[in-house]
Order: sequence, then structure tokens, then C-alpha cells
Amino acid sequence: MAEPQSKPVAVVMGVGPGLGASLARRFAEQYAVALNARRPDFLRTLAGEIRGRGGLALEAPGDVADRGQVAETFKLVRRELGEPEVLIFNAAAGPFGNISEVTPEQFENCMRVNAVGAFLCAKECVPAMVARGRGVILFTGATAGIKAGPRSVAFGPGNFAKRGLAQSLARDLGPKGIHVAWINVDGAIDIPNRQRPNLAREDMLSPDAIAGTYWHLAHQDRSAWTMELEVRPFKEKF
Repeated sequence: MAEPQSKPVAVVMGVGPGLGASLARRFAEQYAVALNARRPDFLRTLAGEIRGRGGLALEAPGDVADRGQVAETFKLVRRELGEPEVLIFNAAAGPFGNISEVTPEQFENCMRVNAVGAFLCAKECVPAMVARGRGVILFTGATAGIKAGPRSVAFGPGNFAKRGLAQSLARDLGPKGIHVAWINVDGAIDIPNRQRPNLAREDMLSPDAIAGTYWHLAHQDRSAWTMELEVRPFKEKF
């Protein structure tokens, strides 16, 4: 349970041990953070770490693909912390595979997590942001949302849809004071305790470094907003 506070509120949807955790830690430096994932045990540990550093953190478990669970998540956030000023949608789902390998159920789930979930979370936050005249919505994307490879038959369309949502929201909400951006994470993220024997550390993106980029986007002057941005290791081919 979070303590009463007067800090602005940031919600990170889709918190895992890599980028999601880094985003939570970075924004907790100045925000009360709500952390969402389907694993309550992981959220409990991360929230405890943030509180141990003097931050404010609220565990808000739930499935972003489920409309009812998303509604309950944001109901909890509003009750315990207040209306979000920053929404970071970091949830994603695969699988990787071609048309012969991916099932209809997997394809549908990929669309629900990447696209429908992003829509549901934005819809929960936008009314209060518009009323306030400010807000930030950041979407984690992937290169498959720009060019889908042969094994991105599900992941690609899901990310194309998320990117399209971000573009539409940016055009609609920008004039109302809400900064919407989509970040293409182009490369493998260096996730703690995950072995990648074919990759050296310098071949991967540091999740803390990516989180620093999100922080910059969230605090850009409105005279120079970024809508789409790419981050990749210096060695990545593109």
C-alpha cells in the first residue's frame, strides 16, 4: 500500500526485470509510481526496493489485455495515488514465428496485449490529462512496428497497430497539451540474469540508458516535442 503523497503520478504498465524495472526506478526519483504486471510477487519485490530508497510505489497487478482488469488497475491508482500525469505503456507480447507456426489464438493475444491494451490504458488516462491541460503518454515499440520480418507475423501487426495508435493520439492530444511519443527499441535489451551467449554486453541496450531517454521525452519543452524516436546499440545494423 502506498502512503499519502503530493508527488505527480507515473504509471508503468508492463513491468518486467529489464526496461520496465528501470523505468519504474527512474521515474520513482520524482514521481509516485504505480507498477503493473501479471506477476504480483515481482511487483512486490520491486516496489519494496523503491520504498527502501525513499520512493513511493504502488503494486497494481493485472492483465493489460483484459478490459475489466485494466479498469480495476486504474481505479486503484486513482484511489491510492491520484490521476496519472505520465503513462508509460511498456507491455508487449509475441510470439515470434511465421504464418505456419503462429496459431490464431497467439495472433489474437498479441494484438490484444500490444494494441488493445495500449488503447485501454490511454483511454483511462486521457480525460483527466485533457482536463488538466498536460500529460505524457509514452509507448514502447519495436522495429517490427516499422518493418515486420518473416517471423513477425503476429508481433509485427501488433506493433504496427500500437504505433498507429500513438500517431493518432499525438495529433489529437498534442494541441491539448498532452505529449504522446512512440519509442522504437531496436535491439536486444540487457536483462539481468538472462543469459545471451551469442551477445556481448556492448551488443545490447542498457535498460537504465533507455529509461534515461524516456525521462528526457517526458520532460521535453513543449516547443520541441518528439513523436517518434529510436534507440539501439552503437553496433546495431539498421
